[in-house]
Amino acid sequence: VQLVESGGGSVQSGVSLRLSCVASAYSNTSDCIGWFIQTPGKESERVATVYPDDETIYAESVKGRFTIPSIKANHTLFLQMNNLKVDDTAMFYCASQRGNCPLRLSGWDYWGKGILVIVSS
Repeated sequence: VQLVESGGGSVQSGVSLRLSCVASAYSNTSDCIGWFIQTPGKESERVATVYPDDETIYAESVKGRFTIPSIKANHTLFLQMNNLKVDDTAMFYCASQRGNCPLRLSGWDYWGKGILVIVSS
């Protein structure tokens, strides 16, 4: 499975940004898919995950600000990010896996090259 992220960039705090991830293959009945962030020297953090039963879980740090709209038929996963904060600055990775949904990016079978989001005050 190949995953390609797009939509990152440098923005001011308080604005919105939408990331996209196109997956070469995805099954909404058997695959987990989601978004991770990683900053230098820190463990990856799972910020939003869509489970095979369509339940979506968000990290506390982004709850109420980030959402994943429904996955499009062409296997495109979006991450809508509102009211961005300086602390959201990170590399964002899209990942997918059949079955379970590990907490750390390294536990997933497939992830993209990542895309950088920089939020300045």
